[in-house]
Amino acid sequence: MPQDPPHPDANASAVREAVFRIERVSKTYRMGEIDVHALTDVSIDLFDGEFVVLLGASGSGKSTLVNILGGLDVPTSGSVTYRDHELTSADDAALTRFRREHVGFVFQFYNLIPSLTALENVQLVTGIASRPMPAAEALDLVSLSNRRDHFPAQLSGGEQQRVAIARAIAKRPDVLLCDEPTGSLDFATGRIVLEALDRANRRHGTLTLVITHNVAIAAMADRVIRLSSGRIVDDQRNPRRASPSELSW
Repeated sequence: MPQDPPHPDANASAVREAVFRIERVSKTYRMGEIDVHALTDVSIDLFDGEFVVLLGASGSGKSTLVNILGGLDVPTSGSVTYRDHELTSADDAALTRFRREHVGFVFQFYNLIPSLTALENVQLVTGIASRPMPAAEALDLVSLSNRRDHFPAQLSGGEQQRVAIARAIAKRPDVLLCDEPTGSLDFATGRIVLEALDRANRRHGTLTLVITHNVAIAAMADRVIRLSSGRIVDDQRNPRRASPSELSW
């Protein structure tokens, strides 16, 4: 397998244009008579090529933030800009177009079509993307070429998650958003999934955000953002980005 190219210096983000600019974003949900403040006054810039880990306990606001970045939700106040596009004021059609053209999603649950093979599940995305990579190439990127003709029921949990990653990256997204992608997997399988994400980020320079409660995963990131009670409480860059093979938990 060819070597991955060197990853760009994370400190170079200081001179790069932000992919996302989030300014004073808050999100409040009304639950009966109670207001739940999921995010409060969050401001952050995210850059091309970064591998970002979002850490925090359940209810800290991680998923809400990622859903807003992915155009699945909108903030109560504040602004979100994707390159030169203002997402905060976009209508449903514009947000749908943004998701289709620019964002890949990977969730804890794989959401594969049981009656389709691994290759066919990936082709669902390549059929609607404007500049997709071949489905077989996407499966090769996650080391599943030999399982392309297998159905989900014939695949392990880790293999199904890697098919989901292949499906997400096959449309060549500018942004890859991953919500607890290893949450339901054992250590060995989870590390294989993280290697697939790491490989996609390094080869294609895709801005990658991974939500996790697993602190060990933070070592493989360029940047680690911690949330607590809907606020960013820490934003640090790792002096060195570890390989997934070095992780243990």
